[in-house]
Amino acid sequence: MSHAVPPRDRKGMRTGFTTGACAAAAARAATRCLVRGTTLSEIETILPNRQVVTFALSRCERGIAGVIKDAGDDPDCTHGAELIAEVELTDTPGIELRGGDGVATVTRPGLGLEVGGPAINPVPRRNITDMVQAELPPQIGARVTIHVPRGEEMAKQTTNARLGLLGGISILGTTGIVQPYSTAAWKASVVQEIDVAATAGAQVLVLTTGGKSEQYAMALHPELTEHHFVQVGDFIGIGVRQCARRKIARAVIVGMIGKLSKMATGRMQTHVAGSEVDLDFLADLTADLVDEAGVAAQLRGQVRNANTARHVLELTRAAGIGALPARICERVTAACTRHAGGGLEVHALLVDFGGALLGRHPEAA
Repeated sequence: MSHAVPPRDRKGMRTGFTTGACAAAAARAATRCLVRGTTLSEIETILPNRQVVTFALSRCERGIAGVIKDAGDDPDCTHGAELIAEVELTDTPGIELRGGDGVATVTRPGLGLEVGGPAINPVPRRNITDMVQAELPPQIGARVTIHVPRGEEMAKQTTNARLGLLGGISILGTTGIVQPYSTAAWKASVVQEIDVAATAGAQVLVLTTGGKSEQYAMALHPELTEHHFVQVGDFIGIGVRQCARRKIARAVIVGMIGKLSKMATGRMQTHVAGSEVDLDFLADLTADLVDEAGVAAQLRGQVRNANTARHVLELTRAAGIGALPARICERVTAACTRHAGGGLEVHALLVDFGGALLGRHPEAA
């Protein structure tokens, strides 16, 4: 069984795999071993982005398998972690997913996960379920428990505890692939993509913060071809400045509330390790939208004590304050226009976690 992962080059651009992808591979291997009564040294799995990948297994025995996470050149604290899946068959069709040792438990709202449940995000949850289901006989179900040895120790290097994710790490990933975020090469790729688009004559570019927001942006702008979309990741500042340099007429920024709320305060590098959501800013912004002083004060306090930016959205929706996304977008356009140095028309669109448009600025765009 393989236990080693390649050394990281913090200036490099080697991609890696998410904890979710590794957990899904381990779960598929554990299920196959259990169902077929065999052992394996590797397993072929399908990532959420539909890419087929073969993972080496760190362990494989009846109903238990492990994969060592290779995060590529991303400086991730879970690089080298072992994702272990333990599978038990049940007589009831369906798959029950549990968090074991080293996987955080959700204790606060605002994360889109059930409070009291394991911190396994929706996309990895589906991926694990799909891979296990692919190995099960008809009319047989499974109980799958994901373990991460030393996960609680790794979590100390994250913001999990502040978010109410206790006891370990989160199982994450929307595509299955980890892209290094803090490298000169990533920044250079943003510049290069904008240069290529400008050379091709593009006058409008859509700048997105990742794969999901790009997918949503493409649905919102079906009139644009693929080369009009640039994933700037956390480097929105570099994106808008390069658009201005290359005389792009309009930059349309599409993202979710977490990233856009950071941009709204003028932070042009939005990675979680470098900047946190300013809840005081969101609290003041929300209170300004409320006419009644007492209600404004109460809502300001709730937002200030929110768990995440997503939680802020839930609170304001519950209070009937629908204008917050548009107000955030207004601040984003102002901050990014200033950062670009003039000459660039900036628009901003805020989408929810399913791709629905919640707010935009300018409104008539």
